[in-house]
Amino acid sequence: MAPPVLRSLHVHPVKSVAGHAPAEAAVEPWGLAGDRRWMLVDAAGRAVTQRQQPRLALAAAAPLPDGAVRLTAPGAAPLTVTVPEPSDAAVVELFGEKVEAVPAGVASDRWFSSYLGAPVRLVHLDDPAYRRPIDPDYALPGETVSFADGFPLLLVSVASLDALNSLIAQGDHPDEGPLPVNRFRPNLVVDGTAPWAEDHWRRIAVGEVSFRVAKPCGRCVVTTTDQATAERGKEPLRTLARHRRFGDRLVFGQNLVPEHTGTVHVGDPVRVLA
Repeated sequence: MAPPVLRSLHVHPVKSVAGHAPAEAAVEPWGLAGDRRWMLVDAAGRAVTQRQQPRLALAAAAPLPDGAVRLTAPGAAPLTVTVPEPSDAAVVELFGEKVEAVPAGVASDRWFSSYLGAPVRLVHLDDPAYRRPIDPDYALPGETVSFADGFPLLLVSVASLDALNSLIAQGDHPDEGPLPVNRFRPNLVVDGTAPWAEDHWRRIAVGEVSFRVAKPCGRCVVTTTDQATAERGKEPLRTLARHRRFGDRLVFGQNLVPEHTGTVHVGDPVRVLA
């Protein structure tokens, strides 16, 4: 078998909104550069994601220079949102955790509210080096994360996705498969491994950058949302419940924490260090 390689990279500038697949990406301590630095919140400041609004799958955010993003969505005129000037931060809530973030402004609030048919606000994580610590059970002192669910990066493998799709084909809802990798909204997609090999990794290197494998990724209802139609089904959660239950979590993919900064490229070799 050829050595494993990085098949693709995925950056999602706005949490729960479609992103892009660059050929290379800078690795910062809190994740890939530009990944999940923006997030939607409701009137109470609670995070709004595809869990509540599956139509976010049909919106997209393309990165622009200096951290700005260009928003597009069906039926909406494109909107460019620049990084807001530092101001009084708003306290928002993500999975019960209080985080300070900077409001993006009225134009983006109106744009997303009109698209979703519900009042929401867009906020920006201005200082990821300090704003949001990683769960201390899995982190070293001072390690932080963006608006990702809990860890700086998510890795999945092509072989494990193929294995999962084979199980779906044998299950109760074979018509829902095969699932594409975007159902899992990863950052790194690795090819050339055995199925589920990543379950046993503790440290890896992708090109010049090494990562600690923090924990398996528990999956939620977002994975059942077709990213091309925003329609929901039963898979992959039905199949994960039968074959990939780890304690109370349905697992697919691995959460990573960078050990240092650098740049990763599509085609980089992937080495298992421990």
